[in-house]
Amino acid sequence: QVQLVESGGGLVQAGGSLRLSCAASGAIVIINTMGWYRQAPGKQRELVAGITRGGITNYTDSVKGRFTISRDNAKGTMYLQMSSLKPEDTAVYYCKAVGLGRDFWGQGTQVTVSS
Repeated sequence: QVQLVESGGGLVQAGGSLRLSCAASGAIVIINTMGWYRQAPGKQRELVAGITRGGITNYTDSVKGRFTISRDNAKGTMYLQMSSLKPEDTAVYYCKAVGLGRDFWGQGTQVTVSS
């Protein structure tokens, strides 16, 4: 079993920056791919960025060049550095880990970008 806890969300003005953290605990050795997802009100949850255990990353087009995902396998942590934030980035951001064919989710952290 893996537990995930996100932190770092908050209210920021457009153009500002935030850094989200995801702390994994439990059987972190089984974790392969990790990712950040977000869900805005009335919309489906979408992948923002993903990262493999080896550090290969992918981003949704709308955040390329603005967001950077990273992870520390030894510590079981993952980060999302968000810059040049836009009001449309407002959402609840979730951490996800995949291991042994199972998905594990955090509880989410709210990011609100004011115009």
